[in-house]
Amino acid sequence: MMNIPFVDLEAQYVSIKADIDLAISNVVEEKIFIGGKRVQEFEREFALAYGVKHCISAGNGTDTLYIIMKMLGIGEGDEVITVANSWISSSETITQAGAKIVFSDIHPEYYSMDESKIEEKITPRTKAILVVHLQGQACEMDTIQEICKRYNLLLIEDCAQAHFSEFGGKLVGTFGIAASFSFYPGKNLGAYGDAGCIITNNDQVAEKLKMYARHGALVKHQHKIEGINSRMDSIQAAILTQKLKHILTWNQGRIRAANLYDVALKGIQEIIIPSVRPDTLHTFHLYVIQARQRDKLMEYLKVRGIETAIHYPTPLPFLEAYKYLNHHPEDFPVAYNLQSEILSLPMYPELSESQINYVASSIKKFYSE
Repeated sequence: MMNIPFVDLEAQYVSIKADIDLAISNVVEEKIFIGGKRVQEFEREFALAYGVKHCISAGNGTDTLYIIMKMLGIGEGDEVITVANSWISSSETITQAGAKIVFSDIHPEYYSMDESKIEEKITPRTKAILVVHLQGQACEMDTIQEICKRYNLLLIEDCAQAHFSEFGGKLVGTFGIAASFSFYPGKNLGAYGDAGCIITNNDQVAEKLKMYARHGALVKHQHKIEGINSRMDSIQAAILTQKLKHILTWNQGRIRAANLYDVALKGIQEIIIPSVRPDTLHTFHLYVIQARQRDKLMEYLKVRGIETAIHYPTPLPFLEAYKYLNHHPEDFPVAYNLQSEILSLPMYPELSESQINYVASSIKKFYSE
């Protein structure tokens, strides 16, 4: 029996151990743990890799969404449309900014925001659309951009699961006014703790974002506004700078693994393998299948040493936190119906063909029994 973790962070660390150890050692020797040249270097390198003017580092991905909305003037009386199936950061930060969440259903094939359902959610109070590029799959950005332009809406991108994914040959995160990234350890580009950043090409917005994340000051003790404290520490910045050198290769490793899964799982009638939206580069932060008897399959795989996960077991509108919105299953039929079927299989660049075949054969065995 094999033991296959959902994510193997040790395998990644071992592959670049010398560089990571040196990066951490350098920060400890320099004794500059907040700010300084290591953080500046990461911001510069990430902006360069993305081809944008500004990268503003932050303490975590959730903070970056909140900072974006606050500094774009989103607040009381405004509505923000976002997707029904995502991590709660996408919605809770809308409320924290003072605005009202308006959920939209997911695409039945690609699991991200269904672009055909957005317009029916727009009201005179709609201020922005927050798209979430879930699982490494880009949303249909041509349509969403056109909707934002027609209704004069702000477009914000949550790229927490889609580092360097593409739509139409263009990197996600470069379509809207600003984009949020998380570097939680399990992400395609992950720190060894919490960290996040924002990218934008707008000079004025960039200045506001940076100021708000640094207690409202661009220069220490010169506080122009009240802000928050959301800073990337120097050790995480140094680690991310080293990892950034490998992200495109690692993404290709994920795509390779996804292709192997596609072949190995082909022909199993009880599951549906993930679809890739045309004209996109899907970086497979997650490899999500639809599976009959999902919970029993999950338990069966666990017994066979295979760790899986569910993203997400309850769509956002049906969480207790949003009970006050009084939503019903028929409001988001796709998200509601898929919640009992979606299952995330192990996915990381170092997955071997033999590991993938073991997962696939175990799934076949479960249904044959």
